[in-house]
Amino acid sequence: MADYHLLAIWRIQAPLEHVYLVIQNSLCWPDWWPGVQKVEEVETGDADGINNVRRYFWKGTLPYRMVFEVRATRIDNLEVIEGTAEGDLEGIGRWHFARQGALSIVQYEWHVRSTRWWMNLIAPFARSLFIRNHTRIMAQGAEGLARRLGARLVSQESIDLMADNVPSRGAI
Repeated sequence: MADYHLLAIWRIQAPLEHVYLVIQNSLCWPDWWPGVQKVEEVETGDADGINNVRRYFWKGTLPYRMVFEVRATRIDNLEVIEGTAEGDLEGIGRWHFARQGALSIVQYEWHVRSTRWWMNLIAPFARSLFIRNHTRIMAQGAEGLARRLGARLVSQESIDLMADNVPSRGAI
């Protein structure tokens, strides 16, 4: 299986409470995030959202679609949303939220491996294409979130944490 450890960082001039609520409500992501084709609730989980399971259908610029389910394993209001993924991708996704003055800082860490045989077969040659596809999807998410909130996207970046030349990064 091909492993990926990616980090997206979004800086948006909007109240953290608004940013958090829009991201937390992933059933509405298709309304504002172009890469998300559909989100289905599979299990509701407890009152805090733990063990909630949602199925995500993603389509980037490359001619394939990814489908996976994410089970919420940790939710700390306005700080962290974390879940485990199963399906075409398996692993952990983690949203971190912080304030920096008038800015909301959102970090999304995606530590997954592909389960699709054809992706694993060509990963030694196509890994950079898969990462660029992810980078574009995340950029569309940052832009869509800013539009949804009527806010200014100050910056967004994507980092391949498995790359040899990645500087060490501290917590937000």
